[in-house]
This record gives sequence, C-alpha cells and structure tokens, in this order.
Amino acid sequence: MPDTVQFAPARVLVVGATGFIGHRLVQALAREPSLLPVAASRRAVPIAGIEAVACDATDPAAMTRALAGIDLAVNCVAGNDAAMVTATRVLCDAARRSGLRRLVHLSSMAVYGDATGLVDERTPATPPLSGYGAAKQETERLVREWEQDGGRAAILRPGCVYGPGSEQWTGRIARLLRAGRLGDLGPDGDGVCNLTFIDDLVAAIITCLTRDEAVGETFNIAMADPPDWNAYLVRFARALGATPINRLSGRQLRLESKLAAPALKLAAIGTRVARLSVRMPDAITPSLAGLMRQDIRLDVNKAAHLLGLGETSLDWGIAASVRWVDGKRGGNTADTLMETRAS
Repeated sequence: MPDTVQFAPARVLVVGATGFIGHRLVQALAREPSLLPVAASRRAVPIAGIEAVACDATDPAAMTRALAGIDLAVNCVAGNDAAMVTATRVLCDAARRSGLRRLVHLSSMAVYGDATGLVDERTPATPPLSGYGAAKQETERLVREWEQDGGRAAILRPGCVYGPGSEQWTGRIARLLRAGRLGDLGPDGDGVCNLTFIDDLVAAIITCLTRDEAVGETFNIAMADPPDWNAYLVRFARALGATPINRLSGRQLRLESKLAAPALKLAAIGTRVARLSVRMPDAITPSLAGLMRQDIRLDVNKAAHLLGLGETSLDWGIAASVRWVDGKRGGNTADTLMETRAS
C-alpha cells in the first residue's frame, strides 16, 4: 500500500470567469495543487490550460449543468444591477440542488452607502445607496438565505480593485491623469481611497475557499492604511510620467461630473448603437466625484486576524499598474506576471 493517500483536487466553478477578477482568479487557481478551476462564461471562452464551460449565469438550466460535479464556487458575475441579482439568485437555487460544498461571493464596499469614518463588517448602510450598492446588498441577502438552508458561504467586500487588468480603477484613472483631467483635486480629493490590489483579492478568495474559519463570515478587503485620493492620484501620475500634475479646482470637477459626464454617456450609447469603433473619452461621473470626497475607511482587521491576510505595498501595486498600462499602449495585452510582493 502507498504511504500516503492522494485526493483529487476540488473542482472550483468560477462564475464570470472572463471578467477582470474572474480571469485573474482562474489563473491563480490553476497553480493551486488542491484546486482545479472550471471557467464559466456565457460563451465558454477558452483560457489556456483551464477547463471552460458555457453558462449564462441568469439561466437556471445552464447553471444547474455547470454545477454538476463541482465542489466549490466563486461568484464573480458583473453586469447591470438586475443581472447581478438574477445571477446570484439562480446560482443559490442551483446550489441547493447540487450539493455545493462552499460558495465565495464577491460583494462591494458600495453596500455601506454614504457611511463615513471607520466601518467594519457590522456597520449598517447610510442612505442613499447607489443602484449598484442596493443590488450588492440584495445579492448578499440571497447568499445568507442559502446559508440558512444549509449552504456554506463567505462574502467579500473589496474596495476599489486596482492593478493589472482593472479598467475601472487603473486604465480609466491612467487615461484621465495623462489627459490632465485628474490630478491634485484639493478638498475634492481628500476622501479615503480604499484600494484593493487585484492579487490581494484573489488571495483572499482562495483563502476563503480553503479555510473553515471563513464560513459564515463577511470580510472587508482593502489596504489597512489607505491613502487619500489626492495622494493616490499624484503618486500614480508621477509613476506614469504624467507630469506636471494638474491642480484642478472644484469648479472644473463639477463641470466634468455634472455636464461632461452625461454628454459623454449619451455619445457612448450612440456609438454602440451605430456600431462605430470609436473610443469615447472617459467620464468623471458624479459617483466617482462623490467617492473621491467620501471619508470612509474600511476596517480590515477581521480579514487580517481571522484569515491571516496581508497586502501588497502601494508602491509595488502602482508599479505593476504602470507596466500593464504601458503594455496596453504598446499593443501587448498579456497579463502582468502574478508576483505579488507583500509589504
């Protein structure tokens, strides 16, 4: 008889595997000997060396098929508010029938609404909530409802997920900095910038899949000592070479968010309808402008102590972001190697 018994790796279904977070996650899971990723997306887009399945996350029959033979799952579905809620409901309903062992669900700091100060996982939302925040609240409720029916889950609430692959918090910000439309915002940039480096979030997901301490818990995932938005924007601009750094007045930011943003949104819709291959300038939306003023800091002590999670230094995260941004400009869309260096 052999001295050791070898167990088959647990099959992990990543729902939303072609998105920014899902794609990074399946690559990391493929390097875990005890875990075998299965990438689920609407059209089963192949990812090198990883099993892919076609799954419309809002289709109950497709989700039931995708969960067959699956041990663990991660819900990375993005999209509009209604689609996120529907996909989570469908996933939880299918999980009740499949015998799924554990689910890790990605929520957002948006569930705290307009809360200010230090917020931990027990802090109630402060109205008003954005449509996105309200949708994430509802997805959390659906996951907890599944838990009450015998399921086992962990919920993660990341901040602004930046780094290689992040169009929202890296690509868009870099373009705005290089265009001189963001920079030192004065009092309008004094809000706390709750950054979450992509590979730190991926590490948190994998930890929640494998450690029993995570079951039944909710975790904020972000930097323990985040900068304000002005500090992040200035440091990122310098690393990009986007200097001299503009000092923007409150009037300029209001014009961007209240006048330019709606016009750019309408223009973007028009180009999509007309099927024109034109890249519209990025909008500084009212929600982004409001976030950059919000004095909210995520308390991440629970994740650090219960799960032993660390974080990537801001300097290293920005450097990785610049390499990715410059790689895109040069036509190289390959992922930056995941070589996260803990601070």
